[in-house]
Amino acid sequence: MARYTGPTTKIARKFGEPIFGADKDFEKRNYPPGQHGLARKRKKSSEYGTQLKEKQKVKYTYGLLERQFRNLYEKASRMKGQKGENLIFLLESRLDNIVYRLGIAPTRAAARQLVTHCHITLNGEVCNVPSVIVRPGSVIAVRERSKSLEVIAASVASAAKYSWLEFDPKSLTGKYLNVPVREEIPENINEQLIVELYSK
Repeated sequence: MARYTGPTTKIARKFGEPIFGADKDFEKRNYPPGQHGLARKRKKSSEYGTQLKEKQKVKYTYGLLERQFRNLYEKASRMKGQKGENLIFLLESRLDNIVYRLGIAPTRAAARQLVTHCHITLNGEVCNVPSVIVRPGSVIAVRERSKSLEVIAASVASAAKYSWLEFDPKSLTGKYLNVPVREEIPENINEQLIVELYSK
C-alpha cells in the first residue's frame, strides 16, 4: 500500500500551515524550509505554481498520492454539482478521514493505520481499506478487542465535534449522518484552484 513516509514538519513549513496536525517543531520554526529560510528572496509564484501548490497541499493533508488523487478528481467530475466541492466531499467521506474526524485517531495517518490494522468496523464488518467512500447513515466503530488501545482513549478525550458526525465515546461508535456543507469543513482549501489546474 503506497503512502507518503517522508518528513512532515518540512512539508508543513513549505505550505505555512500545520497540515498534518499539531506540531511543536512547526510552531518553533514557522517559516519556509531551506538554508536561508525567511531571508531567501522568493520570486512571485506563477498562476500554475499557485494551483499546483494548492493541489499538493490537499494531497498531503488527506494523505493521498498522485494517482489516487487524480482518480478521485475524475470521480468528482462525473458527479452532479461543482467539481471542486464534490472532490472535497469525497475526501471527507473516506473511511480514514471519518475515523480521524470522529476523534478515534489523533491524525489522519494514525487513522489510516488503525483501519489497515483491522481495528475499525464499518456497518458491523471489519474494514481494512482506508480509501473506502463511506455513505451517509453508515456506522463506524472500534472493534471490541481494540477498545483498550491507549492511543484511541487519549485521542477521544481531546476530540473535536462536527455537525455531520455523531459519536458515542462510551461505546466508541460513530455515525456518518450526512455529507457536510462546504462551509462546515475547517481545512483552509481553495478547491477552485485544483479545478483550474486539471482543466488545462
